[in-house]
Amino acid sequence: MATTNKAHGLERREFVARLLKATPGALVVTGLGSPSYDVFAAGDRDSNFYLWGAMGGAASLGLGLALAQPTRSVVVITGDGEQLMGIGSLATIGAKRPPNLTIVVLDNGHFGETGMQRSHTSLGTDLVAVARAVGIEDALRIEKLEQAAEVAARIDARQGPALAHVLISAAEPPRALPPRDGSFVKNRFRAHLGLAPL
Repeated sequence: MATTNKAHGLERREFVARLLKATPGALVVTGLGSPSYDVFAAGDRDSNFYLWGAMGGAASLGLGLALAQPTRSVVVITGDGEQLMGIGSLATIGAKRPPNLTIVVLDNGHFGETGMQRSHTSLGTDLVAVARAVGIEDALRIEKLEQAAEVAARIDARQGPALAHVLISAAEPPRALPPRDGSFVKNRFRAHLGLAPL
């Protein structure tokens, strides 16, 4: 059983900063809300694709990107509520098995964007067990900041798919807001990939 609502969980922003510092070449897709703030706070870069909406869509977008860019490492950084809404995407990832895709779920056991109601992960849903059940065999639980290096090694190795379930504190650091212009984010990201704007 997952126990993700503990007060002593990891400091989310520090974990994300360590992970991204160790994976400067990765293409990063963020789930809405706090994961986007955390990734932006770690340093804005052209290879970040921030999702402001589309709750439940981050892992699916990451899957499409991983299939379209098979020589690049793709990492999705999302929250437990967002991943729970898109739980079926994990089954599709398990079926397609893109080796270059890593899903990082920052789990505080709450729906942080809608009032901190308890999420299913604090009520018994085990995302590591779910991932393994649908074919993502490389699924692990992260409880120490030092394990950011372990996740980074998986991202760089591109031998996935992989899922890292990161148990974080429910504390909310100040918001760091990335660009909100969807066309700008999209076209900057496309330019990073050498593609023409749309």
